[in-house]
Parts: sequence; C-alpha cells; structure tokens
Amino acid sequence: MGATIIDGTAVSRELRARLHGELDAVRSSGADPGLASVVVGDDYAAHAYERRLRRLAEAVGCRFQAERLPVDVERAEVLATIGKLNADPRITGILILRPLPPQLSEVEIYPTLDPLKDVEAVHPVNAGLMARGTPRFVPSTPASCFWILDDYFRSSGREPATALRGKTVVIVGRSHNVGKPAVWLALDRGAIVIDCDEHAFHAGRLAEFTRQADVLVVAAGAPGLITGDMVSDGVVVVDVGINAVPAGAGGRVRLVGDVDFESVASRAEAITPVPGGVGPVTDVWLVRNTVLGSVIQQTSLDIGPWPPA
Repeated sequence: MGATIIDGTAVSRELRARLHGELDAVRSSGADPGLASVVVGDDYAAHAYERRLRRLAEAVGCRFQAERLPVDVERAEVLATIGKLNADPRITGILILRPLPPQLSEVEIYPTLDPLKDVEAVHPVNAGLMARGTPRFVPSTPASCFWILDDYFRSSGREPATALRGKTVVIVGRSHNVGKPAVWLALDRGAIVIDCDEHAFHAGRLAEFTRQADVLVVAAGAPGLITGDMVSDGVVVVDVGINAVPAGAGGRVRLVGDVDFESVASRAEAITPVPGGVGPVTDVWLVRNTVLGSVIQQTSLDIGPWPPA
C-alpha cells in the first residue's frame, strides 16, 4: 500500500478550533445557533450520523434537536415537522437526513424548507445560488471533500487554488446534497468534470470513466463499488461512502466506504479512509453552517469568508 492516507480527523481539528471562535463571536452579538435533524426510518448510517452530530453540537455548545419519524410516516406529518422547525426561532439550521422512504419525494420535501435554515442547500433557491457560484450555504459533504483536497495539496507543495485546473475530476454519484454540488465546486476550480451515476454502472461503462480521474470523488452509497482495476496509478481518491456491513455474529456491523480501500490504495497517490476521512470534517462543517444560519437570520454580523483563508 503506497498511498498517503489522508487523516480527516486531524483536518477536522483545525476546523473545530475555528468553529469555537466563530461561536464565541456569534454569541457575543446575541445570536444563538441551533441545529435540528429529521430522520425518517431506521437507516443505520443516518442514525449514526445523527448521533455524531449531537455529540459534536453539544461539545461546542450548539443546541441540537432530533426529530425521528417512522418509516411509514405520511407526507403530511413530515411537512408538519418541517413547518414546526421553520417557525422555531431557536433552530437556525435544518438537516433532512437521507435516505427517505419511497413514499416521500425529495423533490417535494426539500422546497418546504426555509431557505435561510437549509444548511445543506437542497432548497431550489439555495441549489440555484450554488450552481451559479454564489452560494448562501456550501453543503457540508462536498465542501469537506474539497477542503480535504486543499489541505492535501497544500501539504504536498501544490497551490490549492490552481491544483485542479485542467485536471480531470470524476464524481461518482448525483445526489442533490453531495454529487451535484461537488460537480459545481469542481467546475469552479477549473477542473474537467465527469459525473457518473447508476446509468454508467448499468451500461458497463463506469470503469471507463473512473480510470480517467486525476481526482476521484465517490458518493454512490454502494460498499466497495470502486476497485483497484477501476483507477489509474497516482489518482487522489475521496471516499464519501458510509455503508454498514455485517461484522461477525450478533448483528454487529462495521462501516466501510464506496471504495475497496486496499486495492485502490495500492495504486493511489492519496486516499481518504472510512471511517476517519470525510466524515469528521463534514460534521464540523454542518455545525458551522448552522452558525452561519444564525448570522443570516438574526444579525448583521460578518464572521468572515468560508472556507477561511
């Protein structure tokens, strides 16, 4: 295994230190950030993410509220829950965790969020701002992917602002809160962008595209989807996947990524692990977006650009 293993936990520590400073500044202005999550059903990864966010929010002193709904919930109840959070001045950021069950459509649910509390930029207005390069919120997971890449490029002697110009960035996945925003962020960096989803896979062409990648971002939700024979030597890999797979008797599970770590790491220049890669950075970023939401909604305080210089 020759790849550099990118330590997302270490990267997140710096962001967390900055978050503490921003929280102090916001509170001194009279704002009081609060994050609410909405989880529908019993998806293991969604509940694991919720627990991590609660621990982080409570550790830094940000209010956290969890709304848990049964998998067979009717659309009206989901909308009522979102309406309640929209109207609650103590909540400055709302996160709807995926996946949603079949009876609930993201296209119908996301527009009901208050755009000023939509910290993952899935509301059509916020997605539009993101697409044109003037985001209100940068969604936490794709933002974290590029923050991690910037940190790695800087540590290896490359200028983050120009490191992706003319490079081929391949993104596997087209979700509203990860894949599509990642495309926009890569385009903003001057990259040549290829975006693949299940259709490329079913057409038998996924490897054709992933082998072209200088940087490969995988957010497909499919454990071990990308294997070593599907990448070229020297690729930089960011694995967004968090998948629960069986780990022995007693119903135990372990978390793995969308990338077959060992086979891909044998060919990559650098790779993020799962767990311990993108996840820790994403957690901090989401709480920070909640802080930004409190600024947007309650004060005129400017806490500075994000990501910080």
